[in-house]
Amino acid sequence: MKISILGAGSMGSGIAQVAAQSGHDVVLADTNQAQLETAKAKLAKIMARLVEKGKLTEEQASSIQGKIAYTTDQNDFAGSGMIIEAIVENLDIKKKVFANFESIVDEHCILATNTSSLSVASIAAACEHDHRVIGIHFFNPAPLMPLVEIIPAVQTSTEVTNKSKELIDSWKKVTVLAKDTPGFIVNRVARPFYGEALRIYEEGVADFATIDWAMTELGGFRMGPFTLMDYIGNDVNYTVTETVFAAFYYDPRYKPSFTQKRHSEAGWYGRKSGRGYYSYADGAEMPEPNKDEVLGQVILNRVLVMLINEAIDAVFLNIASEEDVDLAMTKGVNYPKGLLTWANEIGLQNVLSALEKLHHDYGEDRYRPSVLLRRMVAEGKTFF
Repeated sequence: MKISILGAGSMGSGIAQVAAQSGHDVVLADTNQAQLETAKAKLAKIMARLVEKGKLTEEQASSIQGKIAYTTDQNDFAGSGMIIEAIVENLDIKKKVFANFESIVDEHCILATNTSSLSVASIAAACEHDHRVIGIHFFNPAPLMPLVEIIPAVQTSTEVTNKSKELIDSWKKVTVLAKDTPGFIVNRVARPFYGEALRIYEEGVADFATIDWAMTELGGFRMGPFTLMDYIGNDVNYTVTETVFAAFYYDPRYKPSFTQKRHSEAGWYGRKSGRGYYSYADGAEMPEPNKDEVLGQVILNRVLVMLINEAIDAVFLNIASEEDVDLAMTKGVNYPKGLLTWANEIGLQNVLSALEKLHHDYGEDRYRPSVLLRRMVAEGKTFF
């Protein structure tokens, strides 16, 4: 099957690599010729490194590179079995692009968007054959991150959903099915990892370094929230938070932080700008955390019960199955264990008690426990 990809940025070029390594002929298109040349050069470097490490032979590397055609002309998408769009997160632009796809390919070609936060149904609405539009959300970098969220719109046919899942499974990816709601699974469930950590800082409970230490050393997370936000970029992370907040009709659970807004406004994006919550200037020293385990456990538990509550609510609202929620968080953002599995270990009653105390102390709907959590505690149930 011929796979075509629109957008030669890091995401689009990464998806092109994955498809080519899985044996497909690939067309990678971008309006920017320089971007295409950059993508081609980067792939050559990646392939050379894989040969050096003995993971590929020179012949295999050469074959993979030869499978990708680079073009500025979307008409080269003709004859594709699937097109994956990986361009700017702008609904109007995406709708124009998808309407144009239909004039190039036949009605059996699956049209996929790699959007991380926009409505797949809205994108599908731009197409005459809206049943063949679907969300296929890769995580960056696509060749290394195992998770792919498959998001059927309300218009998407079961056949297209099944075919898409089978195809991405054949690329040796871990696929999860998610409902077409803001943030899908990962970007929705992960919001408290950032939001509650920022809230803890704003209340003066602990500084950035101490919160990061608690989450990594005591919680087992690969990166602390402030290190991770600096890695992602505070401009990007804040925009996603703002988008999710608005998309959920301003539910206080997803409320953005003024601290992150001010960092973004100041141009303190993180690693890419040389300064974020930490300084990345040459010779800059990372601040020392307060390694008080009692304090650290308080911080960790507060963020953790918020994450668990979000995961439980995703199951309650049929965003995804219990299994897919846990898979998404371990394979998509490298959590040390699935949040529902973690909830079982902590004890659902303990999770509920912690949330009820926060809800009582703050009087904010932000801390309301999920209805499903209340029901499971009342009925003595656990997940799985």
